Amino acid sequence: MDPQLLQVVALLTMIAFGGTSWTIEACSPIDLEALMSFKNGIQKDTSGRLAKWIGASCCKWEGIVCENATSRVTQINLPGFISTDTDLFQTQMIGRISPSITLLASLEIIDLGGLVGLSGAIPHTIGLHLPKLQKLYLYGNNLTGPIPESIGQFPNLQELALQENQLWGSIPMSLGSLKSLKRLLLYSNKFSGIIPDSLGNLINLIELDAHDNALVGNIPNSVGEMKALTKLDLSNNLLSGKMPSSLTNLTAISVLYLNTNSLEGTMVFPSRPGEMSSLGFLRLHNNLLVGNIHSNIGYLVSLQRLSLSNNKLEGVLPSSLGNLVSLTELYLSGNFLSHQIPKSVGQLSRLIMLNISRNLIEGPLPQEISSLQNLQTLDLSFNHLKLSAIPKWMANMSSLSNIYLAGVGIQGQIPDFFQTTNSPIQELDLSVNILSGSIPSWIGSLSQLYLLNLSRNSLYSDIPDSFRNLQDLGVLDLHSNRLTGSIAPVFDIEQGIFGGSLKFVDLSENNFSNGIEEIGGGQCSIQFLNLSHNHLEGRLPNSIGRLNSLNSLDLSFNELGSNLPEMLANLTSLEILKLQENHFTGKIPNGFLKLLWLKELNVSNNHLEGEIPEGKPWIEFPQSSYSGNKGLCGKPLGPCKL
Repeated sequence: MDPQLLQVVALLTMIAFGGTSWTIEACSPIDLEALMSFKNGIQKDTSGRLAKWIGASCCKWEGIVCENATSRVTQINLPGFISTDTDLFQTQMIGRISPSITLLASLEIIDLGGLVGLSGAIPHTIGLHLPKLQKLYLYGNNLTGPIPESIGQFPNLQELALQENQLWGSIPMSLGSLKSLKRLLLYSNKFSGIIPDSLGNLINLIELDAHDNALVGNIPNSVGEMKALTKLDLSNNLLSGKMPSSLTNLTAISVLYLNTNSLEGTMVFPSRPGEMSSLGFLRLHNNLLVGNIHSNIGYLVSLQRLSLSNNKLEGVLPSSLGNLVSLTELYLSGNFLSHQIPKSVGQLSRLIMLNISRNLIEGPLPQEISSLQNLQTLDLSFNHLKLSAIPKWMANMSSLSNIYLAGVGIQGQIPDFFQTTNSPIQELDLSVNILSGSIPSWIGSLSQLYLLNLSRNSLYSDIPDSFRNLQDLGVLDLHSNRLTGSIAPVFDIEQGIFGGSLKFVDLSENNFSNGIEEIGGGQCSIQFLNLSHNHLEGRLPNSIGRLNSLNSLDLSFNELGSNLPEMLANLTSLEILKLQENHFTGKIPNGFLKLLWLKELNVSNNHLEGEIPEGKPWIEFPQSSYSGNKGLCGKPLGPCKL
């Protein structure tokens, strides 16, 4: 609406409410009309706040704050999250932001964040008419379109929160004109294009967060001009090029996240003590960084979490890592780091997580690691350690509960000292080693064990009956060994108060022969089950239908027979079903048409007969899914004979 016409309408509204004067509670007629236009743009307000916007006393309306002297509206506070004395709940508004909001010329705060349902574009003239605006919160909605170029016209804007919308387009250069801006939050949108150099003009900016977008190009060198920055997060974008050397100018930086991009070249390190001395959290993982980890990393004395995983870093780990005495988490996996772990790692007394997996690290392990009494997780998997045996000093690490030593050359039997560790073991991965002998029965006494991976070894024995005591077990992987006997102990694990906890079971490529009748008897929360390439006999029990969370079922290459149980139709979450190379007979039940999410099927080389269930997805699988069953007919095979 034309502003002059709006003033006339507002004047008539004012007269209708009783003359040419109004109380402090009755806001400016222009503001009154602007607020009513905003209200009319909202189709649904689950909080009920807008329903109370009645009459001319808009300064009394919920969510509205006025200046006493002028009765002009200074704040619109209608956030989606509302707190009471006892609760915090989220409300929703469905509708669009009326351009009339730009007529509230005295506005200092607009808070429409977290309302979920606000859609449409940000009014394109928003920056031209609100000279006093200090805070603009539009986060957590469904807004679309670009950021208006006019947004750079706010002379007093301190906080701009547009995160978690569907906004697209480039970041406007005009943002660099917001000299008072302290927080710029653009994350979780669809922004593309480059990061403009002009952002370097934001010398008062404390936080810049644009993660989870599609930004491209280099990180501009001008970023080093924003010396007030304490947090910079550009992660999960498509950025390339080198890390700008000017990053070391950010003397106040505490959080620096540049991970999950395509950054190249060498890492940027401080050149002397005092540079980046406040940096506590550094994430550079999932990039293309090369070169060594420079000894100057030891100048980052405030580091608490360091993640350099999944790059192309090489060379020796510098002994200066021992200077990072505040470090609690260190992630170096997925690189080409070589030589031995430096003894100075033992100085990191606060370390909780150490992950150096998938590198070229050599043994022996320094015994100084045993002094890390706060270490909870140790992952040295897939290195050139050639351990032969697991160091006994691990048993003396008082907090160690998650141990990953896959593919490090361990030989012999599983050592007994794991049953007497000072900290209850929760996750144990000894896969891809040269372990032999039996699975020790004492594993059943690890009452807090959640993950056990002994796959791809040369273990031979039955599964110990003591496995029935592992109430917290969620992941069990024993595939590719020489295990024999019954699989029953796995499915007879005692249930906790919340039912079965087992989610992932892989017993494939062993020599198990019985226990199939126990499936579905106790553990019913399994999502992935692979029993393929064994010698299992018998028929599938009806109780298998109780595994209604199952996504993948592989029983292929066994000796299973008889009819397919109708109860398989209850597995409505199933996406993968492999039953090939068995002795199943009879028809495929028509009830299997309920398996609507099935994406991969193989029932080939059995003794099935009759018509394939006529409907999707069964008729859409290739002929190879059904081949080797002489009695089967119907799509996609040939027609059935009358």
